[in-house]
Amino acid sequence: MQAGPDTENGAGAKGPKTAIVLSAGMGKRMRPITATTPKPLVPVAGRTLLDRAFDKLVVAGVETVVVNVHYLADLVEAHALRWPAPPKVLISDERAELLETGGGVVKALPLLGEEPFYLLNSDSTWIEGVRPNLEHLARHFDPQKMDGLLLLSGLVSAVGYDGKGDFVMDADGRLARRAEREVSPFAYVGGAILHPRLFEGAPEGSFSLNRLFDVAIERGTLFGVQMEGIWLHVGTPEAIDAAERAIRDSAA
Repeated sequence: MQAGPDTENGAGAKGPKTAIVLSAGMGKRMRPITATTPKPLVPVAGRTLLDRAFDKLVVAGVETVVVNVHYLADLVEAHALRWPAPPKVLISDERAELLETGGGVVKALPLLGEEPFYLLNSDSTWIEGVRPNLEHLARHFDPQKMDGLLLLSGLVSAVGYDGKGDFVMDADGRLARRAEREVSPFAYVGGAILHPRLFEGAPEGSFSLNRLFDVAIERGTLFGVQMEGIWLHVGTPEAIDAAERAIRDSAA
């Protein structure tokens, strides 16, 4: 399978110094667990999903991470702010209105700065391969031609995912949407490096990042790279058990 573009310029191996962990969702598919526990604080093998995201950002050398909050916001905020720096934790408050993935990032942009940044979904994690996947992303990111570089998983190396995939990828790593009723080779794992210019002209209020991904696809500026290791899509109570089994097996 294609691995995507192999570049050594731009952000390069150094990688972004800022990140956002999307943590505001309602976690409806995770009920009844999320009736009292926000999804970012659901434990997997004894460690919350949010802490697992922070662990990866520490290894990547991130200095500042933004956490957006809405559902059970007090719990998520209190937990996030207990994290010992680095990275420094900032809160983007969406208590008044859930802004979805796109609107949430737009609201957080003043905290993220003007340089490319990592984005992680709090309900997505992975077992690393040969090298950390955020380093893998940074090594392939070219800010001169990319508005976004998405971390992708092959369907055979995914745990807890039962979809048909999201994208097809050409030899240069450019992405296109899978055709309706077809299965594509790659699913988006909820990890990316995004350039702030992706959000120029973005709509106001609540909207999905997919709207901006589609605009970037039309411009030829949305790229992908295949992850190393095993993707753990933790979206349901059943997926927690599957993820924990995979973690145990990887440590055996």
